[in-house]
Amino acid sequence: MSGSSSSECARIIRVLKEHYGHIPWWPGDTDDVLIGAVLTQQTRWENVVRALALLKKRSLCSVAALYEADPAEIENAIRSTGFYKVKTRRLKALATFVMREYGGPGPMAEYPTELLREGLLHVSGIGEETADCILCYGFHRTSFVIDAYTHHICGCAGIPEQKSRLKALFEKVLLPDQDTYRQAHAHIVEYAKEYCGKKRCETCILMNSNE
Repeated sequence: MSGSSSSECARIIRVLKEHYGHIPWWPGDTDDVLIGAVLTQQTRWENVVRALALLKKRSLCSVAALYEADPAEIENAIRSTGFYKVKTRRLKALATFVMREYGGPGPMAEYPTELLREGLLHVSGIGEETADCILCYGFHRTSFVIDAYTHHICGCAGIPEQKSRLKALFEKVLLPDQDTYRQAHAHIVEYAKEYCGKKRCETCILMNSNE
């Protein structure tokens, strides 16, 4: 893990914090985050919001309810997110894991981050990004989320580390504070959507910053 990569990660965090300040990110309770983390895979957040609203309307927006629900009910409610059959299987697998291993999201909060992460990664359809989203936003843990946005921005900044090494790099330079982790990831996602997604490379404040 190079010193230059650490410095560049710290610069990205600092510049984006100055650019955005504090922003609200991923509202909702633990159940909402657990469900939303699966639904947001390969789709836009707007589609997830519609699905969550429909799940709530049908009294299905909880891990306990999904555990008991018929798969067809779930599929019908989450169609807006795409890949709804696959996501239904993943939601059922996650709900089964949470309910059988812990008895619900509440009791999960009593367990250490490392144990929760290891367990989540054994659930079908739950990769590192989804697991870290659940931990960071659902259980308020200092587990940084590495996603495609982070990889893209870091690649442009000349940071070669990827996946677990990139996660360790950010966790090395971030203050060990949960809100700091949430905000740093939120800033990266917002920036990538605002600049990278629209190919605004010529006005990129990260690449043109003198810091």
